[in-house]
Amino acid sequence: MFPMITGFISYGQQTIRAARYIGQGFIITLSHTNRLPVTIHYPYEKSITSERFRGRIHFEFDKCIACEVCVRVCPIDLPLVDWRFEKDIKKKQLLNYSIDFGVCIFCGNCVEYCPTNCLSMTEEYELSTYDRHELNYNQIALSRLPVSIMGDYTIQTIRNSPQSKIEEEKSRNSRTITDY
Repeated sequence: MFPMITGFISYGQQTIRAARYIGQGFIITLSHTNRLPVTIHYPYEKSITSERFRGRIHFEFDKCIACEVCVRVCPIDLPLVDWRFEKDIKKKQLLNYSIDFGVCIFCGNCVEYCPTNCLSMTEEYELSTYDRHELNYNQIALSRLPVSIMGDYTIQTIRNSPQSKIEEEKSRNSRTITDY
């Protein structure tokens, strides 16, 4: 008789646990029904990237000492560094530096471990081309500074952070004497 009672008790506990899980899922579903859809009309509206966004790599030729640390820490040995040893000054002279962004995984190891900080990540994410060979950037293309979307008057920038959405709602809900 006792095994039958314990069986009923465990069945009841499992039923309550299952009902609780279904209720939690239903609450999450209901909380998403009140949200507005997030649609960005891409060429005319662009979202502002986060502060630590890893976009295209920017390279400063004058700071590079051709130590090849970036090549050693890259998981796919991607940066190509050409240099020659100058005997009179007993230093390496950088000749060419290139990165193929068609292969790059944008991990940021090269930027993080560079001893002279000649590499940095930019906010630029529009790297699409019709030819994959155009994604092979040499030191001249890498040294080009990206155009900030904040300064472009033809593009409406959209912030995706929850803090900016809260500030927008506060500004909409606040009324001054001129609003009436």
